[in-house]
Amino acid sequence: MPLRLNPTFRAALAASDRPLAGMWVCSGSPVIAEIAAGSGLDWLLIDMEHSATSIEQVLVQLQVAAAYPVSPVVRVPSNDAVTIKRVLDVGAQNLIVPMVSSADEARAAVAATRYPPAGVRGVGSALARSARWNRVDGYLADASAHVSLTVQIETTAGVAAAAEIAAVEGMDAIFVGPADLSASMGLLGQQSHPDVVAAVRRVFSAAKDAGTPVGVNAFDPAVAEAYLDAGADFVAVGADVALLARASEALAARFVTAGGEERTSY
Repeated sequence: MPLRLNPTFRAALAASDRPLAGMWVCSGSPVIAEIAAGSGLDWLLIDMEHSATSIEQVLVQLQVAAAYPVSPVVRVPSNDAVTIKRVLDVGAQNLIVPMVSSADEARAAVAATRYPPAGVRGVGSALARSARWNRVDGYLADASAHVSLTVQIETTAGVAAAAEIAAVEGMDAIFVGPADLSASMGLLGQQSHPDVVAAVRRVFSAAKDAGTPVGVNAFDPAVAEAYLDAGADFVAVGADVALLARASEALAARFVTAGGEERTSY
């Protein structure tokens, strides 16, 4: 019996009557990925750029997330056609490509997700989970329908080129990264600086003008709410490692120290 793949992140955005909320999974842990997948959030960002997550770990995280009504999105480490091919072949349907600063770079990312003649993706559907080892009827002809591509704008050059990037055919959404953007602006670590926020909103405006969904990374709830009010279609509002770091620090503050003094037990 032919198999069906899950709807893409593109389809989830189009079908939703509200912005989609998601979180990062940077730990590489399939257990944490499954816990997050069942949380009720709309999407997960499985990160390969700023983590030690391997392609084998991506595969297992995709497998555990598949049991839940959540859209797993894999951020590849770079705009590299070979890496993109391998991540697609292990079954990722939704990709984020970081550090896209021009329309040409966006077009290169699109080409990496498309089979020839539309692109440069290598053909290995009989060998790969992407087509469930050729159990998905018509996968080669319809592969682009099963893949969504989000490009990440994280530099001043990307902000300047946002309108051109948003108009690239085959690119489904834009995700703004205020951390690297702030660094690019000479404001390292100041993601909520008014100039950074204004730059993010310029990308929002360019994307909206092109009819392209736009999202942003915002772990501060107040900042996330402000971006939602500004028209964000999707927001990443936390990360597994950050949640664990802050929660463990809170435990230490409560049970290891009291009033600034270290507790001693015998």
